[in-house]
Amino acid sequence: MSTKGFKSGDAFPDDVVFSYIPWSEEAGAITSCGIPINYYASKEWANKKVILFALPGAFTPVCSANHVPEYIKKLPELRAKGVDQVAVLAYNDAYVMSAWGKANGVTGDDILFLSDPDAKFSKSIGWADEEGRTYRYVIIIDHGKVTYAAKEAAKNSLVLSSADAVLKQL
Repeated sequence: MSTKGFKSGDAFPDDVVFSYIPWSEEAGAITSCGIPINYYASKEWANKKVILFALPGAFTPVCSANHVPEYIKKLPELRAKGVDQVAVLAYNDAYVMSAWGKANGVTGDDILFLSDPDAKFSKSIGWADEEGRTYRYVIIIDHGKVTYAAKEAAKNSLVLSSADAVLKQL
């Protein structure tokens, strides 16, 4: 796999697995914990149009104030453009990502809050920093093929991976 991210036309790898806690009514409160499971992204997304956006960490300023809320707000527009799944990814563990989804009022699988343990996936594509945090980036995957991928130039930049930027790529 490339060490410089993806380019349009690349195949999404067939072995990508994240950690995830599915939302449930019974564990819907932010103080409730579910059980992390493996989320087999390659398999789940093989026949879907997916937006995977990644960020440096849950509950951080740009991520919490702008990045995630913008995707929540623009979800109906993304769906209207044929997007089947939106997922946010960070190096945080599945418990933190689950709580962050709840803190943002996301229920069901409207937006998946996925954990990239040890930034394994992000490091494999060269899109993690020296501390092991995920860079801010976005990948649009359409039935197993990457149609758009971009990494932000700076940690607090929100230009290429914003929901508005993604809408223009769909």
